[in-house]
Amino acid sequence: MSLTDAARVVELVWDATVTFVAVILISLVLDAIGLFGWAALHMARAARGSGLRLFVFSLLLGALVAALFTNDGAALILTPIICEQVKALRLPASAVLAFVMAGGFIADATSLPLVVSNLVNIVSADFFHPGFAAYAARMLPVDLAALAASLVALYLLYRRALPHTVPTDGLSSPASAIRDPRLFRLSWLVLALLLAGYLASQSLHLPVSAIAGGAAILLLLFALRSPAVNIRHLVLEAPWKIVVFSIGMYVVVFGLRDADLIALVGRSLEWAQRHGPLASVLYTGYLAAGLWP
Repeated sequence: MSLTDAARVVELVWDATVTFVAVILISLVLDAIGLFGWAALHMARAARGSGLRLFVFSLLLGALVAALFTNDGAALILTPIICEQVKALRLPASAVLAFVMAGGFIADATSLPLVVSNLVNIVSADFFHPGFAAYAARMLPVDLAALAASLVALYLLYRRALPHTVPTDGLSSPASAIRDPRLFRLSWLVLALLLAGYLASQSLHLPVSAIAGGAAILLLLFALRSPAVNIRHLVLEAPWKIVVFSIGMYVVVFGLRDADLIALVGRSLEWAQRHGPLASVLYTGYLAAGLWP
């Protein structure tokens, strides 16, 4: 590795890293004011006492949060809320484990539809420049297929642990989860502006980090007077170590490239393509899964 390679790595990952930190900051503010708890309570009440519906709705909520607030945000913020909800329903330990494990899995399996859903998505989009809307148009069907397959697989895996009925009558009302009604209402405005900014980012020639960062700053400014949000603690809690992780991870990738491993992988992909589209897709999928750790 040379210093030129290190500079190239920083050039590749800065937008993804800043975007990731900004989205997590937004998630932490929304968690502090109770938006995710509010959504989870609505989900639990919508199940109307069915254990299977509660399981499916929990996973659908996890997939939605993963799409909008990154897979890490879904796993770190929503999973404890789901765990707390199912414990409040007095479900057995085996059912609690099923909900927690499935929620963590779905966060990764459905982090595909938007550029901001995953750190790797942002890096890939920065490299190939498909545009936010074009990326979503291509990846949303893939994400829906991954969601459907995951729902079936997780149900088959945990069906014996799921209760037939759950006593949802004792749940608190969704409104009780909201810790700051003023900021709760303002957060919907910020989220609407965030989505509009994402869609307009390509025509405005702005990096996605500028949109996410601007929304995070706006929400933090709104939260300055909120009794539910400790700004100093929240900023310190943000995943700043991801900056070092991102640069370090891609420095390793560049080193592997210099050791010709990337070229070897490329030749193996060319070999798979010569055996037809199905073999190529299956080989690429298994190769990516094997290289992921």
